[in-house]
Amino acid sequence: MTILQAIILGIVQGLTEFIPVSSTAHLVFASRLIGLYDGVAGTLKAEQTTATIAVIQLGTLLAVLIYFARDIIDITRAFVSDHLALFRGKNRVDGSKSLSQGAWLGWLVIIGSIPVAVVGLLLKKQIEGTFTKNLWIIATMMIVVAVLMGIAELVGKRERSMEQLGISDALAVGFAQVLALIPGSSRSGSTIMGGLFAGLTRETAARFSFLLSIPAIAASGLLELKEAIDKLPQGTYIPLIVATVVSGVVGYASIWFLLKFLRTHSTAVFIIYRFFVGAAILCALMGGYISASVG
Repeated sequence: MTILQAIILGIVQGLTEFIPVSSTAHLVFASRLIGLYDGVAGTLKAEQTTATIAVIQLGTLLAVLIYFARDIIDITRAFVSDHLALFRGKNRVDGSKSLSQGAWLGWLVIIGSIPVAVVGLLLKKQIEGTFTKNLWIIATMMIVVAVLMGIAELVGKRERSMEQLGISDALAVGFAQVLALIPGSSRSGSTIMGGLFAGLTRETAARFSFLLSIPAIAASGLLELKEAIDKLPQGTYIPLIVATVVSGVVGYASIWFLLKFLRTHSTAVFIIYRFFVGAAILCALMGGYISASVG
């Protein structure tokens, strides 16, 4: 991987990780267009591409950590102090025996992260293989999730804010995040969709989606980091660092944009984009203009 290839992948990752259009779909296409790991056998090429994408995601993890630093600190502080008080049999500082909103939100992030953690570990080999880089699957899931997002926009009540989140919301968004293990679904698209179905406002669905992305992206990137060291060719590490930094900078801007956008707009533009890109890929595949497999 060259520095130029790294910059391109970093920009694509940063733009598409949080915008609900499927980062994997765009990264797989980008890696093909720039000839990433050309000449490598199919299975190894898929594994190297997966490892590269997972490590570059650590840049977008850093972006969400910085953007939500105050929220994360407040949640962590409340979670620790409230549970220490409960363990000691004491009331909270305000005299209440129940968990504060921050501590409760911490539990919701944990609960919402369980489904993808379990399924992700069970299907780890399949996720890393050539099957999940297949463009038939990617294109189909881009369209499927576009349709589901459209339905969520139509039937979702969009009434509840962060202060009103409950266990059912965490589970709805958490199980929707499992869908993102299938490439083309989009982690942010699936989780925002789950939040809309649960009756959350668009901005709340996006904010909770971003908080839920922290353990998911961290686990994916750190688990792949060790394997990336073994699988990626020599000379890859400097470009990989460049790609990660670029994805972090662009990812931060993407978070800011999406939260601001969803305060006054629906997800319609992303739904339309997903549908037509997915349809275009399917047409190209059926016409024989592109091959389905990563190799």
